[in-house]
Amino acid sequence: MSRERAFALLGDKSAWTLPAIVRRQAQRYGERPFLSFASGAALSFAGFDRECDTLARALAATGLARGDRVLAMLRNRAELLLLAIACGRIGAIFVPVNTEMKGYSLQHQLHNCAPALVFVEADLTGAFAAVAAPAKLPTAVVVVDAAPAEEIAAFAGVRHWRYGEFAALQGGQALADPSPQEIACIMYTSGTTGPAKGVLMPHAHLALFAVPSAGLELGEDDVYYVAMPLFHANALFIQVFGSLLCGARVHCVERFSPNRWLAEVRACGATVTNLLGAMSEMVFKTPELPDDKDNPLRAILAVPVADWVGRFCERFGVHVCQGFGMTECNMIAYATKDDPCLPGCAGTVRGDLFDVAIVDPETDEPVAEGEVGEIVVRPKIANAFMHGYFGMPEKTVEAWRNLWFHTGDAGRREGSLLYFVDRIKDRIRRRGENVSAFEVEQAINALAGVGESAVIGVRVGDAAAEQEVMACVVRADGAALTERQVLDHCLARVPRFAVPRFIQFVAELPKTVSGKVQKQALRERGAAAAWDRESGATK
Repeated sequence: MSRERAFALLGDKSAWTLPAIVRRQAQRYGERPFLSFASGAALSFAGFDRECDTLARALAATGLARGDRVLAMLRNRAELLLLAIACGRIGAIFVPVNTEMKGYSLQHQLHNCAPALVFVEADLTGAFAAVAAPAKLPTAVVVVDAAPAEEIAAFAGVRHWRYGEFAALQGGQALADPSPQEIACIMYTSGTTGPAKGVLMPHAHLALFAVPSAGLELGEDDVYYVAMPLFHANALFIQVFGSLLCGARVHCVERFSPNRWLAEVRACGATVTNLLGAMSEMVFKTPELPDDKDNPLRAILAVPVADWVGRFCERFGVHVCQGFGMTECNMIAYATKDDPCLPGCAGTVRGDLFDVAIVDPETDEPVAEGEVGEIVVRPKIANAFMHGYFGMPEKTVEAWRNLWFHTGDAGRREGSLLYFVDRIKDRIRRRGENVSAFEVEQAINALAGVGESAVIGVRVGDAAAEQEVMACVVRADGAALTERQVLDHCLARVPRFAVPRFIQFVAELPKTVSGKVQKQALRERGAAAAWDRESGATK
């Protein structure tokens, strides 16, 4: 299916809402299979629509008002998807949170969104044990799977329901699809540099997210394999609801495993899937087998890729395309079939929907074409973008300075093509040269015996104006890798100015609950305990 055809399926802009799209597709496809899960649960297009209505009436029966928030701490299961649509049908706001959340991170998001209802899986209720109760308690807690052994302390005195009992509630409130400009969802950023920010996402924003990449050519005969968490925009909007828009089928597993990936793809007959971050490299590093190409996949949306991408395509017999987007600003670039599949090349800017510029991150002045700067973006149509950060007006203003949304990512433009280079804060200035941490990490990760790595800039001495390059390396299980081996590998593969001066083996990299490396924590540790190639010894 062409991008133009997928875009046409959105219909008139007054109907750019996922609840409206679900209803239209239920009428179009009826009992045709839509969703299946590794657990065995399955729903047709019409069945999904009916279950959304049932849950929406139960939500209405609790007295939920328009604009009330509904927090969901759920894994990859049908209830999360039903809740995303059911909330919209009564004007409530869906707030999915990471199932790894606990302690301060969970407390911050709970207090920030102040939900009227909380949905949580039975075995995840313990995450609230060390969380202080919000100023305003929810009216009810709905526990999926089974009733908790005891009341959640943070919600003392609040009615606790089993999911089945709750879904059986049926109020008399009429259901109505929301308007495109109403807030549909609050989705929290990863919080790598501070408290997570709640992105206010209008309904039109979510509907536009579902328009698939032209390079995927998603159609009715496709099966989308979803191994990423549904509480993130990529899996929820691009994969599941992108499939809904195009009439494709979806199969969800609970979590990604590089060792199970190909077997699961084969088992569900997947033709399309997405890989994000280190996932594609993890798949590529699995032992190569003679029959790897014997699979039904035809296309993968993978971000980012490195110089191994050609071998990846050949090994698995697939077409790989890339893109660039953020929860805040939608997908602003997608690769077409004619765009080169090169490391960093996100594809063609969606110029009909977004203005995209590259500016000096210090001055916000445009840089020349081909030069690296910060990627900034703004929408050309209303409600295709976030409305701000919930309860954080100062962060909204900061991100939108000079009337452009600042992504915090370094990139460059070459005509209509957008290239991602690195996170702005991850770029390192050494001896007059800009060092891409991402590129050095890719080189190190290609070394046998490396599990993963993170490259940062550190300053040595109080008066140091520039940075030195430091690599934090996690050995693969059983590997007996030395600092000298890492150094020699880098000397042969990266520019001299980018070769790490400091190398430190660590048991693990500090990460956010969404799996992103917290490089600020590594910078704060510094190079005090690292091996220094200038002295050949640990400092």
